[in-house]
Amino acid sequence: MLPREPARVIAAPPLEVRGLTRRYGRSTAVDGLSLAVREGEIVGFLGPNGAGKTTTLRCCAGLLRPDAGEIVVAGASLLREPLAARARLGLVPDQPFVYDRLTAREFLDFVAALYRVPERIADARAAELVDRLDLDGVADDLVETYSLGMRQKVSIAAALIHDPPLFLLDEPLVGLDPQAARTLKDLLRERAARGLGVFVSTHLLDVAERLCDRVIVLHHGRAVAEGTLDALR
Repeated sequence: MLPREPARVIAAPPLEVRGLTRRYGRSTAVDGLSLAVREGEIVGFLGPNGAGKTTTLRCCAGLLRPDAGEIVVAGASLLREPLAARARLGLVPDQPFVYDRLTAREFLDFVAALYRVPERIADARAAELVDRLDLDGVADDLVETYSLGMRQKVSIAAALIHDPPLFLLDEPLVGLDPQAARTLKDLLRERAARGLGVFVSTHLLDVAERLCDRVIVLHHGRAVAEGTLDALR
């Protein structure tokens, strides 16, 4: 179990998306989308490439500004309280972003400092994540020497270092070997068991089957189906 600070009482779902619309020129990538991730839930965002999944996650993470709609992260509006909202989420993007000239430990220290995690808690949490993700042997090597899978592990650890109420993942199994994929699944289940929310975007049905409690199917920027995989079948 990852070390954590005293429980934060946030009486709101980890994620609420209301009427989200995002355009690129004349093209509408996301069209009036509404969804929610409830406490203790792993929600899959399923759809073909180009359906609008990554655009939606980037809007939820505050990386893109919506053209319309509202996004609320654990009770904080991204529009009205952007710093509070961003502090309550962790994002694993579709392409891992880490600083090549830092080691994994240095990168985790850097991210923890950005989120103002107390040093004692940050050190304990980083040590646990490094161990769980099997980075012990390379944690003091520069990231520029890492494989794609190792970079993905560092990206996962960085997104969890501040223990956010909402965990966003875009194609999370990219580059991961079977053991690392199982570890990630265990981490997600542990977060759900604590009442936190997880939102996983993928175009692979088997990933949704392995990870998710509920699935939202996106097509041309609109939610066309929602429910458990058994119910959707």
